[in-house]
Amino acid sequence: MNQTPLAERMRPNRLEDLIGQEHLSAPNSFLHKAIKSGNVPSLILWGPPGVGKTTIANIIANEIKAPFYTLSAISSGVKDIREVIDKAKFQMGVVLFIDEIHRFNKSQQDALLGAVEKGVIRLIGATTENPSFEVNAALLSRCQVFTLNSLGKTELEAMIHQALEKDIFLKKKKVELKETEALLRLSGGDGRKLLNLLEIVIDGINEDPCVIENKIVIEIAQQKVALYDKSGEQHYDIISAFIKSIRGSDPNAAVYWLARMIEGGEDVKFIARRLVILASEDIGNANPNALLLATNCFEAVKIIGYPESRIILSQCVTYLASSAKSNASYMAINKAQELVREKGDLSVPLHLRNAPTKLMKDLDYGKGYKYAHDYENNFVSQEFLPDEIKNLKFYEPGNNARENELRRFLKDRWKGKYGY
Repeated sequence: MNQTPLAERMRPNRLEDLIGQEHLSAPNSFLHKAIKSGNVPSLILWGPPGVGKTTIANIIANEIKAPFYTLSAISSGVKDIREVIDKAKFQMGVVLFIDEIHRFNKSQQDALLGAVEKGVIRLIGATTENPSFEVNAALLSRCQVFTLNSLGKTELEAMIHQALEKDIFLKKKKVELKETEALLRLSGGDGRKLLNLLEIVIDGINEDPCVIENKIVIEIAQQKVALYDKSGEQHYDIISAFIKSIRGSDPNAAVYWLARMIEGGEDVKFIARRLVILASEDIGNANPNALLLATNCFEAVKIIGYPESRIILSQCVTYLASSAKSNASYMAINKAQELVREKGDLSVPLHLRNAPTKLMKDLDYGKGYKYAHDYENNFVSQEFLPDEIKNLKFYEPGNNARENELRRFLKDRWKGKYGY
């Protein structure tokens, strides 16, 4: 019986064999050219679980034929980093791959800085978290960041067929793939999990021919696979239910889904970060305090951590769920960005332009601008949009106490302009 998981057996060694991430593997892409030339910079691979981060690191090592070291941020520390750096000083072009680099603390990340800057090592970091938040700015500035996309149905099914046709063990079996929905759903878009689940199902059926249908996949998965996975389907389904419960003003359901995530080991910062986004997207100016509380919640749980942070999260969640709701600000920026993409870079009206030099003043930059504080109630009517789109309204205050007050303020000032 083979002990190596199917996902590992199917891991490609060439960029051309990578399924998905065409924006990185295409012949004209930066990464493809860098690999083929052997001139690969230090880089950060950012994307969901099971989309090819580790695979790309292995492909790089295979293609450029460089000394290759691997560390996991879960189990490695500064001592391990320094050992690799010491070895790299006597070798050429060393590549150091660090999985889950976002789990390294500041001192661990700082230990990499000098070696990366001097070219002693070429760092490849893999992360499922936004590197802007989780990787030190100094280290991030020394690396190229590549974003990996989620795998779609087409890519995932291609991985299944490739495994059935090419794996040394599976191709000997007579497999009839009748349905793939359960395989795709239970793997949650994670290619590694998909392939390993496929192998578990085939071994579990243990018949010839092996007929794969949704029902049998679910039965075997429930027996042999831990279906709760904070990086898989449960992660996405539960966070969806959580956000929708808060948006729907149901604090009871929101706390339940919060408890499910906490008990499942969900990252406390991930939960808090989603609350910050929701506070602005779904509550906004209906209750500006929501964003303040959510931001403070995020900062607090970074300091406190589990188990006490569950109390802070619960306070924030119940407050947000019980708050008035408005997506007016969210809709406003969507409309404005859509217009920018449609109209391009419209000229700033002359009276709004900055005029720090005499030439700019001679060209009438800033001429005619009315300083609001020189007028009654700190307001004077003037045009702030480019001529091509003047009078267009992007922000429509929501129908709630606070934004109705904003609407009255705007109506009083603009006297019907913008439709207020």
